[in-house]
Amino acid sequence: MAMRGRIAHGYEAESMEAKVRWFRSLSMEERMDLLCEFTELALALNPSLPEQKHAAQTRRRVRILSKA
Repeated sequence: MAMRGRIAHGYEAESMEAKVRWFRSLSMEERMDLLCEFTELALALNPSLPEQKHAAQTRRRVRILSKA
């Protein structure tokens, strides 16, 4: 819960771990509000998004690359 009131200005605040800690500090209601905001943003940027077909499953292998 301590993450909610903290403000950081360094690159360490941009790490995935810092973002997870921030997200976990939110209540379920705040998380759902954030999901609704992201959905509204996506629909505002691309109004035809609901009409697009669903992604098809591939039989190929998926390789995830990351910088070590």
